[in-house]
Amino acid sequence: MCSCLLLLLAIIFPPLAVLVKQGCTIDLLINLLLCLLGYIPGIIHAIYVCFYVDQDKEDEICPTDFGRRRYCLYDIRRESREKHLEKNHQGAVIGAPSFPIFEDPTNERQVAVRNGFKHAWNGYKDFAWGHDHLKPLTKGYAEWIECGLTIVDSLDTLIIMNLKEEFADAREWITKELNFEKNRFVSLFETTIRVLGGFLSAYHLTGDKLFSEKAEDIGQRLIGALNTPSPIPYSDVNLQTKGGKQPGWNGDSSLSEVSSIQLEFRDLSRITGNQTYEKRTFAISEHIHSIGCNDGLCDMFISPADGKFIASTTITFGARSDSYYEYLLKQWLQTGKKIDWLMTDYSQAVNSMYEKLWRYSEPNKLSFIGELLGGQKYSPKMDHLVCFMAGTLALGAQNGIAAQLHLEMAKNLSETCYEMYKTPTGLGPEIVHFNMLPGVKNDITIKPLDAHSLLRPEAFEAWFYLYRITGDKKYQEWGWQAFQAIEKYAKLDVGYASVNNVKKIPVTHRDMMESFFLAESLKYLYLLFADDQTLIPLNKYVFNTEGHPLPIYSN
Repeated sequence: MCSCLLLLLAIIFPPLAVLVKQGCTIDLLINLLLCLLGYIPGIIHAIYVCFYVDQDKEDEICPTDFGRRRYCLYDIRRESREKHLEKNHQGAVIGAPSFPIFEDPTNERQVAVRNGFKHAWNGYKDFAWGHDHLKPLTKGYAEWIECGLTIVDSLDTLIIMNLKEEFADAREWITKELNFEKNRFVSLFETTIRVLGGFLSAYHLTGDKLFSEKAEDIGQRLIGALNTPSPIPYSDVNLQTKGGKQPGWNGDSSLSEVSSIQLEFRDLSRITGNQTYEKRTFAISEHIHSIGCNDGLCDMFISPADGKFIASTTITFGARSDSYYEYLLKQWLQTGKKIDWLMTDYSQAVNSMYEKLWRYSEPNKLSFIGELLGGQKYSPKMDHLVCFMAGTLALGAQNGIAAQLHLEMAKNLSETCYEMYKTPTGLGPEIVHFNMLPGVKNDITIKPLDAHSLLRPEAFEAWFYLYRITGDKKYQEWGWQAFQAIEKYAKLDVGYASVNNVKKIPVTHRDMMESFFLAESLKYLYLLFADDQTLIPLNKYVFNTEGHPLPIYSN
């Protein structure tokens, strides 16, 4: 307390001393008043620290390292402020932070998942720190976007799991090392959902302006991909020049790539006040809505040159189309259910999918979503990615969209995804084909080139939503079985690795630990096992397609 009072005297005394020594003239008085105005923020902070902060407690609890001490102090002072406000406002925490408080795991399964995350994180930190991906077999690293992708993509998982020390390390690296000023082309879609989405989510869960500033930094670079002759953006953009281009293998953009950046850029507009991001990216959705699809089912590719779909390409809910359908629903939710045509287009797409793509396998009548090759020929192929649709259907049903039918579809599809994990390793393959002819023995066929597992999150995501919405504990059991398989067959001395063939034991591995394993797979499992199922409530947050929760707005 004495040191605080001395600090206040040190601020106030010098101007008063000058006034006494030189006499009180109008000019001098004005200058001194202006000088004191500049001290006001410091005076307010000093008063706050003196009267509301227990400095002895802070020194006892918090480490001396600046990065970690800052967040320790932040927690203590937030708690102190909330108690003060409760005392003076009869329990109404007026002005308290709106972001959630995260605690340590509350059960053994959550502890196991968090320990798995820490094992993955430590391997990355030891051998790939500051690079995009860990190569766990060779104990090296791989670059893709060249932005410490695993760090940025994992931020909100660190926050949700309450891993404060690891989060402080991540924040320190971002503060000191991360620089987007690079002459490098990156994927608009992947960088938006992973990097921009990661920063936005971290900002909303902590209130830390470092992350909103980084979000705006990357966002204003990515938006250059929209400078095309049509509303459809290029697939790639240069982070330094902000110019876009198409990848060498294809002159057209993927449906999912152009239609799954709207959640992120809308949120960026809301936190920065710059409406350009939302308007320009939402114009893509409006354009697709205006030109229409095949009864709501869109072709896989669309041209940035003229804004037209490439006719007779594959119609699928898998790779290169999947998140278009996801973002129809989630944009509607994000904007407070105010844009009716988003819900209408989503409903039409699901109805057409049920009519044209939804089939049942033999002999056990598993529900699955196939594809239309060339827009016409049916193929009983389903990517692991399609499991996301079970969660999306359940979320839509919870919000009143054909509630009974869509929830039943969600349950049936999620069970099919569980059946996909009934392999010798207990891991799900990248792609499966379903048998539709009577008399066959197995419903599912896994072809050799499709048998690998990248430890993708979509099945866990589906089971998370269905457990949240139905409360049926079988979804937790399914998730636990899958996690145990990951621990047994994908865990290495350094991190985790993709598995080459889920049907073969002993397993062999690919030299890669994907960032989405930490950003999504382990996050959804952790949330699935939570005793508190109000953690990241679905009526307040919407998850982007990389598993980053963003707030729902009223309009």
